[in-house]
Amino acid sequence: MNNKAMKFIKSLVLLPLVLLLVGCGTTSTVPITGRKQHLLVSNEQVMSLANEQYQQYMRTAKLSTNASNTAMVKRVGQRLANAVTSYLNQHGEGEELKQYRWEFNLVQDNSANAFCMPGGKIVVYEGLLPITKNETALAIVLGHEIAHAVAHHSAERLSSQLKAQYGAAALGLILSGSGASQATQELSQQVYGLGAQYGVMLPYSRKNESEADYMGLIFAAIAGYNPQEAVAFWQRMNAGGGQSVPQFMSDHPSHESRIAALQRAMPEAMKYYTGKAATPTGKSSPKTQSGVKTVPYNNLSGLRKGGKKR
Repeated sequence: MNNKAMKFIKSLVLLPLVLLLVGCGTTSTVPITGRKQHLLVSNEQVMSLANEQYQQYMRTAKLSTNASNTAMVKRVGQRLANAVTSYLNQHGEGEELKQYRWEFNLVQDNSANAFCMPGGKIVVYEGLLPITKNETALAIVLGHEIAHAVAHHSAERLSSQLKAQYGAAALGLILSGSGASQATQELSQQVYGLGAQYGVMLPYSRKNESEADYMGLIFAAIAGYNPQEAVAFWQRMNAGGGQSVPQFMSDHPSHESRIAALQRAMPEAMKYYTGKAATPTGKSSPKTQSGVKTVPYNNLSGLRKGGKKR
């Protein structure tokens, strides 16, 4: 048996193993939205790694010296975390939050940005506060970041990257077994890489961002903040500068898409703000409360469609 035949047989043997590995993992349900997600890595694994990275970041970061703003970030963040934890516990979806250790810090950086680490570690940059302007808009931002943590978006993002890597490995096995030239193999891998990035990877991140926008809107409303401030906040963000790359090549929705999606979701968010919202879709099927039926995330037209990064 020649070398080409051996490589081809090897590819046939290994390919099912690659596909089996991709098919492993767990399926969970995102609170509030009811969306199913497939995770190849556990949230606990990601939290452990993220905590190390967070500690490294905080050792070099310069905390804000503005006591008033620092207190505001911590106060608003903790109010949101308490409200979200209480709400999800009441609806049987708060078990995993027991592992979270919420922490909210304001750091010296002029960027209009904030980020969340798995497990509840959230950092706000000072440059964001001139745009938020008030506690309600800050709550919109922090609600968005809390949503990333609650929805396990970091674990989901890592899982999608692993799936893309496994797909590339499978393609390499097939090409090497078929006797394709080195140049053809390299070109095919590049094409696959572009397809994974623009066809799978980035839209997946935009989906997470859109979901976090929606969940953050609901979380702010649950904590008693008027969700209508979200539109004004993103209009201010939009006025601060445009997007430099086409939306399909960006890992965040455009400001315009974001604002439009928030406006579509506002009637639902206001139900939570006024206390008339239904039981959220999640582990249980949609129910009604006060005559209002929960709207699953998948049915909220446009929320998955696609800024300044946040």
